[in-house]
Amino acid sequence: MGQEDLMNTAEDVADQFLRVTKQYLPHLARLCLISTFLEDGIRMWFQWNEQRDYIEATWNCGYFLATCFVLLNLIGQLGGCVLILSRNFVQYACFGLFGIIALQVAYSILWDLKFLMRNLALGGGLLLLLAESRSEGKSMFAGVPSMGESSPKQYMQLGGRVLLVLMFMTLLHFDSSFFSILQNMVGTALIILVAIGFKTKLAALTLVVWLLAINVYFNAFWTIPAYKPMHDFLKYDFFQTTSVIGGLLLVVALGPGGVSMDEKKKECQADKTQYDYGHTAPEDHCWCHVAVGL
Repeated sequence: MGQEDLMNTAEDVADQFLRVTKQYLPHLARLCLISTFLEDGIRMWFQWNEQRDYIEATWNCGYFLATCFVLLNLIGQLGGCVLILSRNFVQYACFGLFGIIALQVAYSILWDLKFLMRNLALGGGLLLLLAESRSEGKSMFAGVPSMGESSPKQYMQLGGRVLLVLMFMTLLHFDSSFFSILQNMVGTALIILVAIGFKTKLAALTLVVWLLAINVYFNAFWTIPAYKPMHDFLKYDFFQTTSVIGGLLLVVALGPGGVSMDEKKKECQADKTQYDYGHTAPEDHCWCHVAVGL
């Protein structure tokens, strides 16, 4: 079996998986994507005093402001998650969760590049939720001119894919072990394919399986006693990675969008078919004959 046959077989398997799970995949993707916010909101509920005292000591803002901050985070995260899962006011819920991400500066993550990149990656997932919820009839970008496929929705999908790359970058291990090198090479290749939108659904599904296996193996917080600091650290990593898995599943469910190599390849194939039947190919697609061969 040649390389092309193997790739076609893998794409057929991915398409079959999507056909079977198309009714459930978006719901699972949303749940995974917001799992970080959901877990953080529940943790704030059960650790109210600790969270308030931490904010008060960090900001030196007093008891009242610290309480207001924790309450805002709790309501914003749990309320936003409920709205997204119930499919009510999804756009407003996403904007609220964007605000929660911005407020994470209270935890001093702005100066921690790793945590900052992970929160930006969550923002990428929220962009994909916005793209999913946006309809042509009720667009939050009403009045903004659209040129072909280059609509705000398409650029939100592109931005979401690119921001998801940031999360994977935090998972890279810079050591000389064979497994780390293999993990870095395979994962980086897949995330680049997702970012540029080439073989997007297959690459995203493969990366979901890859991240899921790594997440369960390396971030098994349930094997660590709750009183140990490592328990909370692994739990944070687990749900952050789960959120990015949700973002990737949304990419699978939605497709890469118009700003992607997959979509351009389809356009080129259509133009080439018209050209073969005697029509003139558009000048702006003069590179199509090269792209179709990819």
